[in-house]
Amino acid sequence: MKARQFVTPWEAEAAFYSAFERRDLEAMMSVWADDDHIICIHPLGSTLIGRNAVEQSWKTIFRNTSPMKFRIEQQHRMEDSNVVVHVVHEHIELAEQSQTVLATNVYHLTEVGWCMVLHHASPPPAADRPTATLH
Repeated sequence: MKARQFVTPWEAEAAFYSAFERRDLEAMMSVWADDDHIICIHPLGSTLIGRNAVEQSWKTIFRNTSPMKFRIEQQHRMEDSNVVVHVVHEHIELAEQSQTVLATNVYHLTEVGWCMVLHHASPPPAADRPTATLH
């Protein structure tokens, strides 16, 4: 069972990006649902399904990525009583470069609070595509 409970999906999203910036695997996985059906797709990556696959991907990213800062710009939001979908632009500063990634974050209300069930990130359209992907 989760140690943290997120009362709102916005609280879960803030924790997700905070864990990402700090490269904190434990904090990152506390945001995700305890479910083998969670899904994560990193930019230009394959579909990762289940906690183990998602956790291993973040472990690799955190081990191989320099510190970064995020500024999240919400583009669209859809919600009902149990599911919230956020479509955002992740403006990422990494070392000397700045890039934008498009992301869809889906949160589900569970017995322990709001949890992430899907994170799908992709590069921007080809005309704006950066030369390197960040996650």
